[in-house]
Amino acid sequence: MTVKIVCVGKLKEAYFEAACAEFQKRLGRFCTLEIVELADEKAPETLHPNDEALVLEKEGKRILKAIGEKDFVTALAIDGRMISSEEFAAFVKAKEDGGVRTLTFVIGGSLGLSPAVYARADAKLSFSKMTFPHRIARLLLLEQLFRAYKINAHEAYHK
Repeated sequence: MTVKIVCVGKLKEAYFEAACAEFQKRLGRFCTLEIVELADEKAPETLHPNDEALVLEKEGKRILKAIGEKDFVTALAIDGRMISSEEFAAFVKAKEDGGVRTLTFVIGGSLGLSPAVYARADAKLSFSKMTFPHRIARLLLLEQLFRAYKINAHEAYHK
């Protein structure tokens, strides 16, 4: 199965790049991993709601272009479902066993995701009620994917 992570924004700090690269390497024995980094819309700190909607729409169009027609899409969202690592492992296994070829996770930019992206999503997942920058969300997702595959393989790592 291919696991695709579509994210708005690029990693800029070497320590995030190194941490993400380590989990990408570890995941290589379990799945084909594809990370698609999309440009974020440049916007000032304070935006009029109409301008926010425009930013989300532009980013959303780029995200939707990166998603395959048959991908199973999970949007990372603060109002998504919160689950345990074991439940996440079962989710990944169910998609794999169910014939999903590409399991896509979407991480939005600083304003979140557009309504069009949420409409396309098959599921919404939340790591916390807290808001995280995209680079931390990406690292958390990569670590949880690795943990899920280790749980499913009945290998030591998860405690």
